[in-house]
Amino acid sequence: MIYFLVFSAITAVLGLATAAAAHDAALAIFGYGLFGFGVMFALFLVKRHFDEVDAARH
Repeated sequence: MIYFLVFSAITAVLGLATAAAAHDAALAIFGYGLFGFGVMFALFLVKRHFDEVDAARH
């Protein structure tokens, strides 16, 4: 799981870098979308981990 979390963080940083370097709106939107994907995927991984821990307790 930690590898995917690192991948998600790298994806989010690359998305922000892409949006910052964009000279047109399409590339900026793509960068922000990549950033959003990275953040949401990381949050999904954290949620999944704690759901598994909670299910193991019951």
